[in-house]
Amino acid sequence: MSGERVPLLKIEHLTMRFDGLVAVDDLSFTAYRREITAIIGPNGAGKTTVFNCLTGFYKPSAGRLAMLAGDETLLLERMEGFRIASDAGMARTFQNVRLFAGMTVLENLIVAQHNALMAASLFSIAGLLGLPRYRAAERAAIERARHWLDRLGLIARADWVAGALPYGDQRRLEIARALCTGPRLLCLDEPAAGLNPRESAELNTLLLGIRDDEGIGILLIEHDMSVVMGISDQIVVLDHGRKIADGTAAEIRADPKVIKAYLGEEEEAPLPAETEAHIGFSRTGNTC
Repeated sequence: MSGERVPLLKIEHLTMRFDGLVAVDDLSFTAYRREITAIIGPNGAGKTTVFNCLTGFYKPSAGRLAMLAGDETLLLERMEGFRIASDAGMARTFQNVRLFAGMTVLENLIVAQHNALMAASLFSIAGLLGLPRYRAAERAAIERARHWLDRLGLIARADWVAGALPYGDQRRLEIARALCTGPRLLCLDEPAAGLNPRESAELNTLLLGIRDDEGIGILLIEHDMSVVMGISDQIVVLDHGRKIADGTAAEIRADPKVIKAYLGEEEEAPLPAETEAHIGFSRTGNTC
Protein backbone atom coordinates (compact mmCIF):
# COMPACT_ATOMS: atom_id res chain seq x y z
CA MET A 1 0.00 0.00 0.00
CA SER A 2 1.24 3.46 -0.87
CA GLY A 3 1.19 6.55 1.31
CA GLU A 4 1.33 6.95 5.06
CA ARG A 5 0.01 4.04 7.10
CA VAL A 6 -2.69 5.08 9.58
CA PRO A 7 -3.15 2.82 12.64
CA LEU A 8 -6.67 1.47 13.15
CA LEU A 9 -6.24 -1.18 15.85
CA LYS A 10 -3.42 -1.46 18.37
CA ILE A 11 -3.09 -4.68 20.34
CA GLU A 12 -0.61 -4.34 23.20
CA HIS A 13 0.52 -7.22 25.43
CA LEU A 14 -2.70 -9.20 24.98
CA THR A 15 -2.78 -12.27 27.22
CA MET A 16 -5.63 -14.74 27.62
CA ARG A 17 -5.49 -17.49 30.23
CA PHE A 18 -7.94 -20.31 30.83
CA ASP A 19 -7.01 -21.59 34.29
CA GLY A 20 -3.50 -22.97 33.74
CA LEU A 21 -3.59 -22.72 29.94
CA VAL A 22 -2.17 -19.62 28.27
CA ALA A 23 -3.99 -19.41 24.93
CA VAL A 24 -2.54 -16.01 23.94
CA ASP A 25 0.75 -14.90 25.43
CA ASP A 26 1.82 -11.21 25.45
CA LEU A 27 0.71 -10.47 21.87
CA SER A 28 1.30 -7.03 20.34
CA PHE A 29 0.74 -5.80 16.79
CA THR A 30 -0.94 -2.96 14.88
CA ALA A 31 -3.52 -3.23 12.10
CA TYR A 32 -3.86 -0.29 9.73
CA ARG A 33 -6.64 1.46 7.85
CA ARG A 34 -7.09 0.43 4.22
CA GLU A 35 -4.97 -2.67 4.81
CA ILE A 36 -5.54 -6.40 5.10
CA THR A 37 -3.83 -7.92 8.13
CA ALA A 38 -3.76 -11.72 8.30
CA ILE A 39 -3.25 -13.78 11.45
CA ILE A 40 -1.93 -17.25 10.66
CA GLY A 41 -0.44 -20.19 12.53
CA PRO A 42 -0.87 -23.91 13.13
CA ASN A 43 -4.07 -25.25 14.68
CA GLY A 44 -4.32 -24.26 18.33
CA ALA A 45 -2.04 -21.25 17.91
CA GLY A 46 -4.58 -18.88 19.52
CA LYS A 47 -5.92 -17.12 16.42
CA THR A 48 -9.64 -17.41 17.15
CA THR A 49 -9.01 -16.56 20.81
CA VAL A 50 -7.58 -13.23 19.63
CA PHE A 51 -10.80 -12.58 17.67
CA ASN A 52 -12.91 -13.55 20.68
CA CYS A 53 -11.04 -11.05 22.84
CA LEU A 54 -11.39 -8.29 20.25
CA THR A 55 -15.12 -8.80 19.78
CA GLY A 56 -16.08 -9.14 23.45
CA PHE A 57 -16.70 -12.88 23.70
CA TYR A 58 -13.78 -13.07 26.15
CA LYS A 59 -12.44 -10.50 28.57
CA PRO A 60 -8.64 -10.59 28.25
CA SER A 61 -6.58 -11.61 31.26
CA ALA A 62 -4.25 -8.71 30.47
CA GLY A 63 -3.47 -6.26 27.71
CA ARG A 64 -4.79 -3.22 25.87
CA LEU A 65 -6.99 -3.40 22.76
CA ALA A 66 -7.32 0.09 21.29
CA MET A 67 -9.53 0.97 18.32
CA LEU A 68 -8.54 4.34 16.89
CA ALA A 69 -11.66 6.13 15.63
CA GLY A 70 -10.64 9.57 14.41
CA ASP A 71 -9.43 11.53 17.42
CA GLU A 72 -11.01 9.02 19.80
CA THR A 73 -9.38 5.91 21.25
CA LEU A 74 -11.80 3.17 22.29
CA LEU A 75 -10.49 0.51 24.67
CA LEU A 76 -12.24 -2.67 23.62
CA GLU A 77 -11.33 -4.64 26.73
CA ARG A 78 -13.47 -2.20 28.76
CA MET A 79 -16.52 -2.36 26.50
CA GLU A 80 -19.51 -4.68 26.43
CA GLY A 81 -19.60 -6.93 23.38
CA PHE A 82 -22.60 -5.27 21.74
CA ARG A 83 -20.93 -1.85 22.19
CA ILE A 84 -17.84 -3.06 20.35
CA ALA A 85 -19.94 -3.63 17.25
CA SER A 86 -22.05 -0.46 17.45
CA ASP A 87 -19.59 2.07 18.91
CA ALA A 88 -16.18 0.79 17.79
CA GLY A 89 -17.40 -0.26 14.35
CA MET A 90 -16.11 -3.83 14.38
CA ALA A 91 -17.94 -6.57 12.48
CA ARG A 92 -17.16 -10.27 12.45
CA THR A 93 -17.81 -13.54 10.66
CA PHE A 94 -17.18 -17.00 12.11
CA GLN A 95 -15.45 -20.23 11.12
CA ASN A 96 -18.83 -21.96 10.81
CA VAL A 97 -21.59 -20.31 8.81
CA ARG A 98 -24.06 -18.60 11.17
CA LEU A 99 -26.81 -17.27 8.95
CA PHE A 100 -30.50 -17.09 9.80
CA ALA A 101 -31.16 -20.10 7.58
CA GLY A 102 -34.96 -19.72 7.52
CA MET A 103 -34.89 -16.06 6.48
CA THR A 104 -34.37 -14.80 2.97
CA VAL A 105 -31.03 -13.46 1.81
CA LEU A 106 -32.37 -9.89 1.93
CA GLU A 107 -33.88 -10.36 5.38
CA ASN A 108 -30.50 -11.52 6.74
CA LEU A 109 -28.99 -8.19 5.71
CA ILE A 110 -31.85 -6.11 7.08
CA VAL A 111 -31.62 -7.88 10.44
CA ALA A 112 -27.95 -6.87 10.57
CA GLN A 113 -29.15 -3.25 10.64
CA HIS A 114 -31.45 -3.87 13.61
CA ASN A 115 -29.85 -1.25 15.89
CA ALA A 116 -30.30 1.60 13.42
CA LEU A 117 -33.86 0.55 12.64
CA MET A 118 -34.80 0.28 16.31
CA ALA A 119 -33.40 3.75 17.01
CA ALA A 120 -35.35 5.18 14.06
CA SER A 121 -38.54 3.48 15.27
CA LEU A 122 -38.15 5.00 18.76
CA PHE A 123 -37.99 1.41 19.93
CA SER A 124 -41.10 0.29 18.01
CA ILE A 125 -43.42 3.28 18.53
CA ALA A 126 -42.61 5.01 15.23
CA GLY A 127 -42.51 1.66 13.47
CA LEU A 128 -45.96 0.66 14.71
CA LEU A 129 -47.39 4.05 13.69
CA GLY A 130 -45.60 4.04 10.34
CA LEU A 131 -44.06 7.46 10.95
CA PRO A 132 -41.93 9.00 8.16
CA ARG A 133 -38.64 8.73 10.09
CA TYR A 134 -39.03 4.97 10.37
CA ARG A 135 -40.12 4.50 6.76
CA ALA A 136 -37.07 6.48 5.62
CA ALA A 137 -34.75 4.34 7.80
CA GLU A 138 -36.36 1.16 6.48
CA ARG A 139 -35.85 2.28 2.86
CA ALA A 140 -32.23 3.11 3.63
CA ALA A 141 -31.68 -0.33 5.20
CA ILE A 142 -33.13 -2.09 2.16
CA GLU A 143 -31.06 0.08 -0.17
CA ARG A 144 -27.86 -0.71 1.73
CA ALA A 145 -28.70 -4.42 1.74
CA ARG A 146 -29.31 -4.40 -2.01
CA HIS A 147 -26.07 -2.49 -2.59
CA TRP A 148 -24.01 -5.19 -0.87
CA LEU A 149 -25.96 -8.02 -2.48
CA ASP A 150 -25.22 -6.50 -5.86
CA ARG A 151 -21.57 -5.93 -4.95
CA LEU A 152 -21.14 -9.55 -3.85
CA GLY A 153 -23.04 -11.02 -6.80
CA LEU A 154 -26.06 -12.16 -4.79
CA ILE A 155 -28.75 -9.71 -5.91
CA ALA A 156 -30.46 -12.29 -8.13
CA ARG A 157 -30.91 -14.49 -5.06
CA ALA A 158 -32.22 -11.79 -2.70
CA ASP A 159 -35.50 -13.67 -2.19
CA TRP A 160 -33.92 -17.09 -1.73
CA VAL A 161 -34.04 -18.71 1.70
CA ALA A 162 -30.50 -18.33 3.03
CA GLY A 163 -30.22 -21.99 4.01
CA ALA A 164 -30.85 -23.02 0.39
CA LEU A 165 -27.85 -21.12 -0.99
CA PRO A 166 -24.76 -23.00 -2.21
CA TYR A 167 -22.01 -23.03 0.41
CA GLY A 168 -19.83 -20.44 -1.33
CA ASP A 169 -22.77 -18.04 -1.56
CA GLN A 170 -23.50 -18.53 2.13
CA ARG A 171 -19.93 -17.48 2.88
CA ARG A 172 -20.36 -14.35 0.77
CA LEU A 173 -23.69 -13.58 2.41
CA GLU A 174 -22.04 -13.64 5.83
CA ILE A 175 -19.53 -11.05 4.63
CA ALA A 176 -22.33 -8.93 3.14
CA ARG A 177 -24.24 -9.09 6.42
CA ALA A 178 -21.18 -7.87 8.33
CA LEU A 179 -20.64 -5.04 5.82
CA CYS A 180 -24.22 -3.85 6.30
CA THR A 181 -23.26 -2.70 9.79
CA GLY A 182 -20.89 -0.11 8.28
CA PRO A 183 -17.71 -1.35 10.00
CA ARG A 184 -14.35 0.36 10.35
CA LEU A 185 -12.74 -3.06 10.80
CA LEU A 186 -14.02 -6.30 9.28
CA CYS A 187 -12.86 -9.45 11.13
CA LEU A 188 -13.09 -12.59 9.00
CA ASP A 189 -12.53 -15.98 10.61
CA GLU A 190 -11.49 -18.44 7.86
CA PRO A 191 -13.70 -17.03 5.08
CA ALA A 192 -12.13 -19.39 2.50
CA ALA A 193 -12.90 -22.55 4.50
CA GLY A 194 -14.63 -25.06 2.24
CA LEU A 195 -14.25 -22.97 -0.92
CA ASN A 196 -12.88 -24.38 -4.15
CA PRO A 197 -9.92 -22.68 -5.93
CA ARG A 198 -12.19 -20.58 -8.17
CA GLU A 199 -14.22 -19.38 -5.19
CA SER A 200 -11.03 -18.59 -3.25
CA ALA A 201 -9.77 -16.48 -6.17
CA GLU A 202 -13.11 -14.64 -6.25
CA LEU A 203 -12.83 -14.07 -2.50
CA ASN A 204 -9.40 -12.48 -3.02
CA THR A 205 -10.83 -10.06 -5.57
CA LEU A 206 -13.74 -9.23 -3.29
CA LEU A 207 -11.60 -8.49 -0.23
CA LEU A 208 -9.16 -6.36 -2.21
CA GLY A 209 -12.12 -4.38 -3.53
CA ILE A 210 -13.52 -3.85 -0.02
CA ARG A 211 -10.11 -2.61 1.11
CA ASP A 212 -9.47 -0.32 -1.85
CA ASP A 213 -12.95 0.96 -2.70
CA GLU A 214 -14.52 1.18 0.76
CA GLY A 215 -11.43 2.00 2.83
CA ILE A 216 -12.36 -0.68 5.38
CA GLY A 217 -9.60 -2.38 7.35
CA ILE A 218 -9.69 -6.18 7.28
CA LEU A 219 -8.38 -8.56 9.94
CA LEU A 220 -8.22 -12.08 8.57
CA ILE A 221 -7.71 -15.54 10.05
CA GLU A 222 -7.06 -18.02 7.26
CA HIS A 223 -5.40 -21.38 6.56
CA ASP A 224 -5.58 -21.01 2.77
CA MET A 225 -2.17 -19.60 1.91
CA SER A 226 -3.24 -18.67 -1.62
CA VAL A 227 -5.61 -16.19 0.02
CA VAL A 228 -3.21 -15.01 2.73
CA MET A 229 -0.16 -14.54 0.50
CA GLY A 230 -2.19 -13.14 -2.36
CA ILE A 231 -3.90 -10.23 -0.60
CA SER A 232 -2.31 -9.47 2.78
CA ASP A 233 -0.49 -6.21 3.40
CA GLN A 234 0.75 -7.56 6.74
CA ILE A 235 0.89 -11.05 8.22
CA VAL A 236 1.15 -11.89 11.93
CA VAL A 237 2.21 -15.46 12.73
CA LEU A 238 1.29 -17.14 16.01
CA ASP A 239 2.57 -20.37 17.50
CA HIS A 240 1.34 -21.64 20.87
CA GLY A 241 -0.15 -18.23 21.59
CA ARG A 242 3.01 -16.23 20.98
CA LYS A 243 3.88 -14.03 18.03
CA ILE A 244 6.85 -15.46 16.17
CA ALA A 245 6.81 -13.21 13.10
CA ASP A 246 5.18 -10.03 11.77
CA GLY A 247 5.79 -8.66 8.27
CA THR A 248 4.98 -8.71 4.58
CA ALA A 249 4.18 -11.88 2.66
CA ALA A 250 7.72 -12.01 1.26
CA GLU A 251 9.23 -11.64 4.73
CA ILE A 252 6.95 -14.26 6.28
CA ARG A 253 7.52 -16.74 3.46
CA ALA A 254 11.28 -16.68 4.07
CA ASP A 255 11.23 -16.58 7.89
CA PRO A 256 12.91 -19.69 9.41
CA LYS A 257 10.76 -19.48 12.56
CA VAL A 258 7.59 -19.62 10.49
CA ILE A 259 8.84 -22.58 8.45
CA LYS A 260 9.79 -24.40 11.64
CA ALA A 261 6.37 -23.75 13.23
CA TYR A 262 4.56 -25.22 10.24
CA LEU A 263 6.91 -28.17 9.74
CA GLY A 264 7.80 -28.88 13.34
CA GLU A 265 11.47 -29.33 12.44
CA GLU A 266 14.24 -28.81 14.97
CA GLU A 267 16.83 -27.76 12.45
CA GLU A 268 16.64 -25.85 9.21
CA ALA A 269 16.57 -28.00 6.11
CA PRO A 270 15.64 -27.43 2.47
CA LEU A 271 11.90 -27.70 1.96
CA PRO A 272 10.68 -30.45 -0.36
CA ALA A 273 8.74 -28.96 -3.27
CA GLU A 274 5.53 -30.70 -2.25
CA THR A 275 5.78 -29.24 1.27
CA GLU A 276 6.29 -25.72 -0.06
CA ALA A 277 3.21 -26.12 -2.21
CA HIS A 278 1.18 -27.39 0.73
CA ILE A 279 1.88 -24.49 3.09
CA GLY A 280 2.18 -21.85 0.39
CA PHE A 281 5.78 -20.76 1.02
CA SER A 282 7.60 -20.70 -2.32
CA ARG A 283 11.17 -19.56 -2.50
CA THR A 284 10.51 -18.07 -5.93
CA GLY A 285 7.80 -15.80 -4.52
CA ASN A 286 4.84 -17.65 -6.04
CA THR A 287 1.93 -18.85 -3.92
CA CYS A 288 -0.10 -21.96 -4.15
